[in-house]
Amino acid sequence: MTQAPESTTFDQSTVDRAQAIVARYPQARSALLPMLHLVQSVEGYVSQDGIRFCAGQLDLSEAEVSAVATFYTMYKRRPCGEHLVSVCTNTLCAALGGDEIYSTLKSHLGVGHEETAGEPGTPGSITLEHAECLAACDLGPVLQVNYEFYDNQTPDKALGLVKALQSGEKPAPTRGAPLTDFKQAELQLAGFFEGRDADLDGPSAAPETLRGAQIAKDRGWDAPKMPANAEFPALPEKK
Repeated sequence: MTQAPESTTFDQSTVDRAQAIVARYPQARSALLPMLHLVQSVEGYVSQDGIRFCAGQLDLSEAEVSAVATFYTMYKRRPCGEHLVSVCTNTLCAALGGDEIYSTLKSHLGVGHEETAGEPGTPGSITLEHAECLAACDLGPVLQVNYEFYDNQTPDKALGLVKALQSGEKPAPTRGAPLTDFKQAELQLAGFFEGRDADLDGPSAAPETLRGAQIAKDRGWDAPKMPANAEFPALPEKK
C-alpha cells in the first residue's frame, strides 16, 4: 500500500523511503520501528502528524503506532536540538562520575531531562537527557552524542564537548562513525545512509572491551567444546 503524502511535512520523497522500508519485511507492520526513525529524521521528533503518517503507510491504527512510539525512549515526543546528548547515569557510570557530568551539563545548558537549550533543530541547539545503561561499562563514565560514543568522560571533558557542539564543531567520537546531527543519525537508523556508507566502517570496539578476549588468545585459553551428542536434562513437569 502506498498512500499520498498526508501533509507538507512528509513529502513524496519521505513516502518513497517509507515504502522502501516496508519492502524489507514480509509483513508491513514490522516496518514500524525504522519508519518512526524516518519520521524523526524529518521532524526531529515523533509528532501526532508522524503517528498518522506511520499509521497510514502501514495500515495500523494511530493507537497502535502511539503505543510503540511512547514505549521506546529513542522516539522523542518533543522536538530535539541539532544534537542529542545522552549521559549515562546508571549505577557504574554514576559512581564513576556520571551524575556529576549530568549535573555539570544541566547547569551549563540551563535545562533538564529531555529539554532543549536553544531553538530545537537550529545550529548549536542541544537536547540533554540522562540515559540508562549505554552498554559501555568498561569505558565509563560515558555519554553519547546522537548515539555516538564519547568514552572515559569527566565533567570538564563533557563540558568542553558540549561547548564545541554549541559553537558548530563536531568533535570526533571515541569510536564509531564521524559525528553528524540528530536528524541525519535518525535517517541512518531508518536504513538510509545518503552517501555516508563509510560510516559503517568506523571502529566499534575499544581495546578495553577486547582485552579479555586478547588475553585468552595469547594464553591459548579456550572454552570447552560442546559434545556432539550432549544430553540435556529433562524439563520439569508443568503443574
